[in-house]
Amino acid sequence: MVSGHWGGESGGMEPLDDVRTNAYLRRLGVARPARATVESLRELHLRHLRAVPFENLAIHLGEDIALTPDAVFDKLVTGGRGGICYELNAGFAQLLGALGHRVELLQARVYGKDGAPGIPYDHLALRVDGRWLADVGFGEHSTYPLDLDDPGEQKDPGGVFLVRAAAGDAAAGDLDVLRDGVPAYRLEARPRALADFRTGAWWHSTSPESGFTRGPVCSRLTGDGGRITLRDRTLISTSADGGRTEEELATDEEVRAAYRARFGIALDRLPVALHPRLQGAHKGGA
Repeated sequence: MVSGHWGGESGGMEPLDDVRTNAYLRRLGVARPARATVESLRELHLRHLRAVPFENLAIHLGEDIALTPDAVFDKLVTGGRGGICYELNAGFAQLLGALGHRVELLQARVYGKDGAPGIPYDHLALRVDGRWLADVGFGEHSTYPLDLDDPGEQKDPGGVFLVRAAAGDAAAGDLDVLRDGVPAYRLEARPRALADFRTGAWWHSTSPESGFTRGPVCSRLTGDGGRITLRDRTLISTSADGGRTEEELATDEEVRAAYRARFGIALDRLPVALHPRLQGAHKGGA
């Protein structure tokens, strides 16, 4: 088994063993790649976005966001749940390391509507094999990994992306990632450890200023290139060509049924907004 590089010295993580690797691949519905290639990375990235939803339900169910390798695996694979960026990308990092990729954990600051980067450790993304930006935890973002060595526009089903050197007071090597001309996040070049992101996860789980405490959301790509999202009681379907429909779910059972049918998540109680007075649009990330 080939070990990955997990940020810092070891990042506090080790690649999955064969039993867990195979279980993770079953969760994604994909066969084990014969070797680690950019083609297999692209396929795994796509399958992860389709199979494992971006969701903040733990925050509104009173559950902890535990950033340990075992807790992440148990939630995403054994529990069949999704998570926010720290969980989704940490789990993906374990899988990629087990499959022979070299993976580094990078911290990013998400741009807000005011055009300024957010808090440190706002977001966790992955640098894979020294070249590829993999990110299965940012909600609406690139469908496939982005090439960090490509200075030009990168066309992707999720939009047109640009990775460029960060300006201003950014440290040398830091990068801005833009989607359709709009800055998404500022990526720091220095590798980090998973434990470094615990403060960011705590802030996003508790602060009234965090978009994730304003209401439950669960979202994933669909097989036809669209997206299905359940935001509180509103079920939103978007198609690859930009079509959009919304359906208001009237009863608790309809909401639970939507979680089961659309995301494979069985809930015995519904999440309740932690800070309902502040519900509204949030900046992406985490």
